[in-house]
Amino acid sequence: MADYVFEFGRDGGRVEPDGRLDAPAFHRNHEPIWAALEKHLAGTSGNVVEVGSGTGQHVVHFARHTPGLIWWPSDLNQRHLKSIEAWRIHSGLPNVRSPLRIDLSDPHWCPEMASGQGPTSLAAVFCANVIHIAPWDVAKGLFAGAGRYLRADGKLFLYGPFKRDGKHTALSNAVFDTSLREGNPDWGVRDIGDVEELARGVRLTLIDTIEMPANNLVLVFERG
Repeated sequence: MADYVFEFGRDGGRVEPDGRLDAPAFHRNHEPIWAALEKHLAGTSGNVVEVGSGTGQHVVHFARHTPGLIWWPSDLNQRHLKSIEAWRIHSGLPNVRSPLRIDLSDPHWCPEMASGQGPTSLAAVFCANVIHIAPWDVAKGLFAGAGRYLRADGKLFLYGPFKRDGKHTALSNAVFDTSLREGNPDWGVRDIGDVEELARGVRLTLIDTIEMPANNLVLVFERG
C-alpha cells in the first residue's frame, strides 16, 4: 500500500461486522458535495469513477440520486476496498459496481481500465480529499487518467482545500497546510493555478469553482 493512503478504521471510528467503515467527514460534507455535483450531472447517463472512495459512503449516496449513472468506486487500501464493497452490498443499489483498485501514481490507474475491460468513455471522475495528502505525482496521475478516460463531454470534479494565486483562502487552511508539510514535505494544499496547468496538459479546462463549507472548493474541469 502506498504510504500516502489515509486509512479509515484505525482512527477509533466504528467498524461494522461486515467491514463497513464510517467516516465522520461523510456526515458533514455529503450533502453540500452532492449539491455541487448535481448542477453538472443532472440528466447525465454513463459511467462515473470515484477515485479514492475511502469508506464507500459517498458513492452510495451519490448513486441513490442518479439512477442513470453507473458508479465505479475505487481505492488503494485493502481495508477501504472491503468497506466499499460492504457498503455496496448493504445499499442494494444496482448502479454501484464493485470497487476497482486504482493507484493514482500510475497514469493508467489500473489494469482493468488500461486494457479496456473496465469502465471507459467516462461521463465523470470524482476525487475528494486526495491530492493534498499525497505526492504531486498523484495529482499528475489523476489528470493523466482523467484525460485518457473521460469522454468528449466528460467532467472531472476535484474537492478539497486549495490556494489561490499562492495564497491560502483561510487561516485554518494555512495551519492545515503547515501540519501536512511538517509530516511529509511532498504533501500540502495545492494551488489552483498549478492544478490548472496539469489540466491544460490533458486538454481539460476549469469551468466552475464552487465555494464549499469549511473553506473547501469543488473545481470542475471539462474538455476544452
